[in-house]
Amino acid sequence: MKIAVFSDVHGNLKALKKVLEQIREKAPDLTVFLGDIFQRGNEETECLELLKASEIVCLKGNCELYAEHGVDVDPDVEHLRSYYDGIREKLTDEQMQFIKQMPLYYESECHGHKIRFSHFLFLDVNAPYPFLPLSSLKNGEFDKACESEEVKGYDLVVVGHCHENFVKGNVVSVSASGLEGASYLIIEDNENGVSFEHSSVDQSC
Repeated sequence: MKIAVFSDVHGNLKALKKVLEQIREKAPDLTVFLGDIFQRGNEETECLELLKASEIVCLKGNCELYAEHGVDVDPDVEHLRSYYDGIREKLTDEQMQFIKQMPLYYESECHGHKIRFSHFLFLDVNAPYPFLPLSSLKNGEFDKACESEEVKGYDLVVVGHCHENFVKGNVVSVSASGLEGASYLIIEDNENGVSFEHSSVDQSC
């Protein structure tokens, strides 16, 4: 089974089109988007419509949480209140319904291997803001979460959110497809195990 993963479009329609085109050339069995359609670029709704039409697995990132619930779910982003108030006013009922039905995580199992996909590691999946804060990457909380029984119960856990590629044990992060240093991930799940490779997005095409 071949799985393609990308994350963090951030309103960059040109970049989204590029990464989807390059992923299609790999002919994956499954494509997963890890969330964050909004913020930074100015083509958020166009990106949303393209993702809707692509019929891929689209997971909810923190940006989708803000679009759905407002920024009160995260006290660290009060400075984005006016932006997300504007997004919430701009979204159609159909677009908002699509965001609401986006799951927080997706699991795949093939050849007995379990893979979990989510925007970031969870602090509490049932909380209004379920993800670990980005500060967890610096204060050791992310590393601690990587060693938890929950995370270790998977052969691979794939996340985005931090806009960089890294590997910590069985946790692999993929950089933002809508920003500088764009990449996507190709996972091969076969009888021999699970392997993966980061691929840079070719910006020239």
